[in-house]
Amino acid sequence: MAISLMFEVSMLVSSVCGLLVATWLLWRAQKQGELQALAGFAIMMAIWCFGHVALFQGYQQMGIHIILANPLMPTFFLHFAIRFVYAGTVKERWLKRLAQKLPWFYVVSIAVVLQSWWVGAGAASQTLDTRSFFIFTDAGAFNLAYTILMGMLAHGVLLFGWYRHTGNKKRSILAMFGVGAWGLLLATSFVFPSFGISWFPYPMLLLPTYLLLLVYAVVRYQILSVNAFANRALLWLAMMLVILCLISVISVVSGRVGLQALANVPSWQLWLYSLVTLVVSALIYQPLNRLISRLIYPGAVLNEGVLETWSTQLKDAHDWAELIEVGERLLSSQIRQSITIKVENQHKETHQESSALALIVNRNEQGWHSVLVGWNDASPGMRLTAEVFGSLFSTSCGLLERSLALAVAERKRLDEQHLVELGSLSAAVAHELRNPLNIISMAAYDAPAETRQHIQTQLKRADRLVSDMLVYSGGLALQKSKVPLHALVASIVAQSNLADIKCQLDIDETIELTADYQRVQQVFVNLIDNAVAFLRNQADGKLAIQARVSAEAVVIQVHNNGPKIDEALTGEVLFQPFVTKRAGGSGLGLAIVRRILDAHQGRILHRSDAGWPVTFELSFPLASSTSRDETVSGTTPVIGN
Repeated sequence: MAISLMFEVSMLVSSVCGLLVATWLLWRAQKQGELQALAGFAIMMAIWCFGHVALFQGYQQMGIHIILANPLMPTFFLHFAIRFVYAGTVKERWLKRLAQKLPWFYVVSIAVVLQSWWVGAGAASQTLDTRSFFIFTDAGAFNLAYTILMGMLAHGVLLFGWYRHTGNKKRSILAMFGVGAWGLLLATSFVFPSFGISWFPYPMLLLPTYLLLLVYAVVRYQILSVNAFANRALLWLAMMLVILCLISVISVVSGRVGLQALANVPSWQLWLYSLVTLVVSALIYQPLNRLISRLIYPGAVLNEGVLETWSTQLKDAHDWAELIEVGERLLSSQIRQSITIKVENQHKETHQESSALALIVNRNEQGWHSVLVGWNDASPGMRLTAEVFGSLFSTSCGLLERSLALAVAERKRLDEQHLVELGSLSAAVAHELRNPLNIISMAAYDAPAETRQHIQTQLKRADRLVSDMLVYSGGLALQKSKVPLHALVASIVAQSNLADIKCQLDIDETIELTADYQRVQQVFVNLIDNAVAFLRNQADGKLAIQARVSAEAVVIQVHNNGPKIDEALTGEVLFQPFVTKRAGGSGLGLAIVRRILDAHQGRILHRSDAGWPVTFELSFPLASSTSRDETVSGTTPVIGN
């Protein structure tokens, strides 16, 4: 009779688990129709298991009627499967129509149950080692077939959902199929007595696990808190299994080592005592843990709520000053003392001790970490609180650092996008300005000579500004070739209107640049014209151009003895657009030179330490190979006017 008692207990436990699971699902379901249907399945399974308990207790007619209501179980499960698969991205029309016909499935299932009651589809029979067990009569074949058909339909819908869904939905359905196979294995023994098989339904003893595993497979990806519960449940189950093994070993060994009294105790009593001890330990673990923590770390009150508050408020900080202010406020309020937090970029091996409590947060190659300074006289609880807070604060520093870096990168991207748009706009405006300039030039043809000369001068100035804007705002597609530097510079000097300005070239004729000929020509035209503009009204104007080859580049210096450049314009400011002290200048000459040098991976800088009032130093890198993105010409273009 012991095995019959175990079966009855198993059914009772399954019934209680079904009710608890249904209550929990209804509490968490809210407006989720699929979880409400799953709760209905759990309730029906609880009622179905209770029917077996009623049979065991002698209430045969009630038990038979309850068990014959089993078609409602797969009907609820079909309801759940349709809702679960139809939710999300899968919106098949046939699924929608099937969902609309769900009330009819319930009506048919109820009709099958009523028909089963009417024709007497079930009976109670004495089977091997049981007091009473349910069997289907010949009239109950339809009830059993309908139940199996509904279960197959529900799993067919899930199979379609597994095919169509991705991610967590797909994983949940796969887990449900594994649990379904486990449930089929357990439920198969239920029908054995109906087919005359005199075999005790041992698998049904594990029926409580089916419902729990099914619910866990469904909600583990939707309700994350259930995973923590499952983790604890598996831990305690593993501990019970270990205790069971230990009890078995003790029962065998104790008699041989002289502990006859212990050997005479039944194994089930030892296991029961151990199980009670384990349950009591589980109940008192948390209170004892908090009590011991307060004894060892007095004054430290750390829990999930405190840590969540810290993490949330630190995460909301938008800059370093705000992060430090929030951190000092949180830690000071927690330990009820004034705290100073310092954030340093470099790691320091030693920190000076101070009477004030401080938290130093450093960043080194391994990341951010915290150091407590001045906490030697603090209580263990205060130190523990500060260490935990320091670890959390260090993590927040890393997050803020990455956030600020992303913000800088985003601003840079927007600035570059703005510059591209501004360049396109400038090019469009420059092109459009050419038309009115041409009209003004033609309209001035009949004007007096002096007026026409004045207009032509201003038109040339405007045309130069338009040309510079087009060059500066346009793209630079380099057509690289071998450029003889001395010949190029000499031709530009010969075509320049130097007047009384003396020009000296110190360039070896063997020096060659691998560069875009037209762009390099424009560089020297701009630099020479800029120098001539300042030297033209100077009595002893001198211009000198020198070149030498270093290990990595061709270095060119353009000197003139004109007036020194204002210190306010030196540095990067000098090469920005529209910065000029030259009368009639566009302010784009040096900016264009800088852009051309950047395109060649070279550089230009202003120097005042080369023995001349004004020196511009250019550096063109030596070309070791030709880039695939550059077109290299084999001939040198003819110099035009």
